Amino acid sequence: MYRQGIKEFPYYLGIRSLADIATPADRVCVLNIMGGESRQVTPTSHAFSGGNVVFGTSPGRAGQVLKTAGGDIPVFNNVREGLDAGHAFNTGVIYLPPSGVRDGVAELIRVNPGLEKIVIITEKIAIHDAREVRAMAQANGIDIIGGNCLGVADSWNRVRIGGALGGDHPEESLIKGSVAIFSNSGGFTTTIAQYLATEGWGTTTLISSGKDVYINYGARDFAHGFHNDDRSAAAVLYAEPGGYYEHAIDWQKPVVACVVGRWKSRLTRAVGHAGAMAGSGDRAEDKEGWFVEAFGSGGIFTPETPQHVSKKGAVVTNIADIPAALTAVMALNGQAPDFAPRGDLTLKTWIANDQGVALPANLALAPVSAPAPYAGQIAALGSQIGAVVARQTMKDKSGASVMDPKTQVTSVHGHTVLDLALQPLEANFALPLVHEIAGPNDRAMLDVAVAAEVNLVGDPILIAADAAREAGNSPNSVMAAAASIVGPRRVERALACTDILIELFAHSGLKDGRDEGFDTSGIVMDEDSRALFLASADEADDPRPEAMLAAVKARGGKSVFLKYLSGLGGRLNRDAILAAIALTISWGPLMRKRITRLTARTLPWHLRLYGVMVGATIPGPQHRHGQLYGIARDERFGQWTMADLCYLAMTGKRPAKAEAELLQLLVGLLISNGPGSISAQGAKGAVAADGPQTPERVQINKAMVGFLTHTGYSHGGNGFEGMAFLLDQFRDSGLSDPTDPNHGLDLTAIARDFALQYRRDKRLAKETGAGTRALPGVHHPVFKGKPVNHDPREVFIAEFMAERGHYNVFHAFYRELVQQLREVGATPYVFCVNVDAVIAALMLALLWEDYQSGRLSRRDLETAAFTVFLFGRMIGSAAEIDDHLNRGRNMDTRAPASACGFVV
Repeated sequence: MYRQGIKEFPYYLGIRSLADIATPADRVCVLNIMGGESRQVTPTSHAFSGGNVVFGTSPGRAGQVLKTAGGDIPVFNNVREGLDAGHAFNTGVIYLPPSGVRDGVAELIRVNPGLEKIVIITEKIAIHDAREVRAMAQANGIDIIGGNCLGVADSWNRVRIGGALGGDHPEESLIKGSVAIFSNSGGFTTTIAQYLATEGWGTTTLISSGKDVYINYGARDFAHGFHNDDRSAAAVLYAEPGGYYEHAIDWQKPVVACVVGRWKSRLTRAVGHAGAMAGSGDRAEDKEGWFVEAFGSGGIFTPETPQHVSKKGAVVTNIADIPAALTAVMALNGQAPDFAPRGDLTLKTWIANDQGVALPANLALAPVSAPAPYAGQIAALGSQIGAVVARQTMKDKSGASVMDPKTQVTSVHGHTVLDLALQPLEANFALPLVHEIAGPNDRAMLDVAVAAEVNLVGDPILIAADAAREAGNSPNSVMAAAASIVGPRRVERALACTDILIELFAHSGLKDGRDEGFDTSGIVMDEDSRALFLASADEADDPRPEAMLAAVKARGGKSVFLKYLSGLGGRLNRDAILAAIALTISWGPLMRKRITRLTARTLPWHLRLYGVMVGATIPGPQHRHGQLYGIARDERFGQWTMADLCYLAMTGKRPAKAEAELLQLLVGLLISNGPGSISAQGAKGAVAADGPQTPERVQINKAMVGFLTHTGYSHGGNGFEGMAFLLDQFRDSGLSDPTDPNHGLDLTAIARDFALQYRRDKRLAKETGAGTRALPGVHHPVFKGKPVNHDPREVFIAEFMAERGHYNVFHAFYRELVQQLREVGATPYVFCVNVDAVIAALMLALLWEDYQSGRLSRRDLETAAFTVFLFGRMIGSAAEIDDHLNRGRNMDTRAPASACGFVV
């Protein structure tokens, strides 16, 4: 049924006044009412408008209701069913996907002769479909607003139709006044209304026109309704580049036009709103000119150029300038604001956290009190200890590590492994759990905490590790046997001590765990808690508490927690000291909300696991009371670093400075290879399998075992095989010093001989149908496809050694080998020398003298190469475990059934 439109227009327009846009009499039908966006928005609109949605459609959900504060909204399969049920409406709202919009409009028009208006929320409607929508509406006398809009609202009528104008609390933004708003941007429609209130201006009708290529209710239509609306004394327009909708309009009342997007004229394709593509004659600058000419304002209004204003209006290019411009325009028209100003547009910091960075005074803004109800919410947030991380599905995702797709270099908490390779090992062990590079004090504390756990004499953990070793298991299985025993009961007291200390100091004002000058006189511990920190009669013979405290003192360590505990008047137990050390390391990040309380609480467990896993790699006979490999406890506690301990575990001796540096390099490079690595998946899967991460269900050790069981001779142990490969190549070479470039060996000849044999073996394997065994340390599925390929970690090591004048014959051989494989035709490319080859080359050079002397066996060397990988990934897995504990969901690493296949 065609309706008679307004005669002044060459097309149908039925809306005479802005007062007719959204009225109390309007009744609404929402298509796709149960869709994700509508389920969030429609209940608020319905309640705010006094119950204006009569029903919605969602195929297959007939009989359901959408619950709202304004009453339940019935759902039908289609519009006809709703009408047949006795519901009448004059306005349709469309939340359908782009491909369904045309059919949705056709359905509304076809079955409802009482239809007057349609609001289309959907964006990116195909141009062909948009044309047909426009044609159907014009042919049947229907007004359309949108698409790609956030609907309409009326502050006088307290009605909102379609979309989220005013947000979740529209009553806070839609304040009755005298200004109409017409905006290409839905979000800015609300923002402009909020900004206007700071100068005392309220609103009448607010229209989010959208910015698809077709704007069905355009600026010219708005101008007509604005002129006929006695409530609206002025208007604000927000316009973006694209289209000529705003050109040559006779504005009969004052208008402030905000034109944005000068930068879009430099683009070659659309961004943001689908229609916001700058073109010839409709750039932002062009639209500014249209309005300046129409208003006679002489230029752009800014705080610095307030003279560019007239009785007709003003042009601004920043929405923050709209309120002042409107006040200036209306003052020339002799009209005052609608009410007293509500606040201002100065930056008001409700929550401040500078992460410990010393900011200039003009940037270090002091927090101000927020209005209700936000002040109460912020107060509750302020009492929260540590960060809060949103739960999400973490399959193939990580909040801890990421691989740069361009460089293929992994970063952990914002630090690339190339940078971490240059950090002290203690800093790397701390990073996964505090998300920061630890300073000297915290590194010393970590050394002490881990050193206290390495000697496993008399502990069932050592029995389990030795049994696994004697059974012929690989190094990861030995470590897994040890980690399995470090269960919740093993760390129960340490975690309880950590919880007590967090509660005692949480709201004390302490910012830094190293601040021994902090006044703790007002912090009182009850007797039950005190007993938890003191050694029991059964622990009288345990020398480690005193050794740990002496080591902290010898290293100059500072800890407000240890100082506080020393005043409890009794002998501390090892768990109490571990808890105090761990909290010293984590307190700063916890207070800065860099980490969660769960992370700080579980840090003692990680530190104990670090020590146990390093200790488990040392054969049982080397663990003695007060000694490890014959080295006294006091020496290790008071002087040794993590690099020293790890090197000792692999080789049985303390490293020289250069040897410790190379180990540090290797471990740093091996920390992570991104969330998709097999080891990371094992750790994350173990966490996800535990379900809701309540304190009693957290199983850090099981997750660490998950990482260990997901490593092997290809992933992790390839350095093991690389070591074996190098030993075979150099076994009878007579090599004496692998670090001497004048070694006298013809590496090219050795590499060429092997490459020729490899080519023959490869051809024979092809003829017989047998597979060719991959070369350890050569090639990598990530670093391939170019004529010459490189693993950036291997390049980093090569450059590092070259800068220091260091040489490694095994590394040089690997580089020669990949060249010769191509030269003889065994491979089509120069494959990369991967990080596994680097592990083998560097470790073999370090241990070559011990191997030649017979102090270390071939098996010892191969195990050392595997173990150094495990030490690196132990750190990276800790990051993934902690991230998944805080961020992941129950069972979220499962592959969906649709992604699984069956292999016959």
